[in-house]
Amino acid sequence: MKHRIGFNALGRRSAERRALKRSMVTSLFRYERIETTKQKALEVRKMAEKMITRAKIDSVHNRRIINKDIADQAVLAKLFTDIGPLFKERNGGYTRILKTGNRLGDAAEMVILELVEKTAKIEKKAAEKEALAEKKAEKKAEKKVDEKEEDKAVKQHATSTRSPRAVAAKQRTTNTVRKTMAGGVGGGDK
Repeated sequence: MKHRIGFNALGRRSAERRALKRSMVTSLFRYERIETTKQKALEVRKMAEKMITRAKIDSVHNRRIINKDIADQAVLAKLFTDIGPLFKERNGGYTRILKTGNRLGDAAEMVILELVEKTAKIEKKAAEKEALAEKKAEKKAEKKVDEKEEDKAVKQHATSTRSPRAVAAKQRTTNTVRKTMAGGVGGGDK
């Protein structure tokens, strides 16, 4: 029977499991979204939800408690300055798990673990990406116009820089065509 089994060992020893969860929680707070297996996400979510609850109240004690698991000071600061205040009115449920299907190699069920609300920095980055995409589209359009103009200039340059023999030959053929149409050389109704 499986009585009194309080957590998923994830097939790892305790030190490895603790390191895995710490690194995944740090990544979750850094990127606000990670892709992992369902079992890992369920374990990481427990840890992350408790940390966000502590981060809602910025005190030295809470910072020290969370600093045991998050070694990166930039992520720790982001948790207390950006993420914690973002969930001030919410009583729980700070993360969501979205199913993405099975992994090709071993058919493990893959999910995306993300924060329910995004910080302003991510929204700002998305706006910057959109602006960059618009600039790239404008540059492409300008480049196409420039290429067309360049092709015209190359054709004009090619016609203007012909050798005297080529120019004379062109004039001869043009004159012959004109005479033919006018009924001159080459037969035609007289």
